[in-house]
Amino acid sequence: MHAENIGPARPRRNIWRILGWGGAVALILTPLVAMQFTTEVNWDETDFIVAAIIFGIVGGLIEFAVRLSSNWYFRFGSMFAVLAGFMVIWSNLAVGMIGNEDNPTNLWFGAVLLIAIVGSIASRFRRRILPQAMLVAGIVQMNIGVFAGILGSDARGGRFTIVLSVAWLISSLLFWLADRSARTKS
Repeated sequence: MHAENIGPARPRRNIWRILGWGGAVALILTPLVAMQFTTEVNWDETDFIVAAIIFGIVGGLIEFAVRLSSNWYFRFGSMFAVLAGFMVIWSNLAVGMIGNEDNPTNLWFGAVLLIAIVGSIASRFRRRILPQAMLVAGIVQMNIGVFAGILGSDARGGRFTIVLSVAWLISSLLFWLADRSARTKS
């Protein structure tokens, strides 16, 4: 006969949560460390607060997606969508994607975010509609890169915009695979 170990349950630690939130803290603290060694990085309290809010939202959305579905395609599709939105916001706040951060063309990227957010909410996070929403977001972002960037005033920014739009397309593909794998299981 073998004895059972009866006692208080040990809390289960999820290494991915620790790495994710620890990475977010490390990224927020990186400019603080850099400011000790160079004058080229010059953040004030507002910059740190905005960064903390943005990383908190990104982390919260990823946590929400992981809890929403056990399908790994869906989880990774959600992560790519959240990271694509993060890159659009962060790039525009930091330097601007087309031209500099004061260029009014950069306001067009709000439409990309709106498409992704409204598409996600309207679909009620159903796997059948999410691929189309992320595909449209990626195509709109690519078009901004081509027409406002490459054919417009900033070819380098246009190419950068197009490269970043790939995250939306990967998200779309992963949501499509999530839907397909769910259909084959039922």
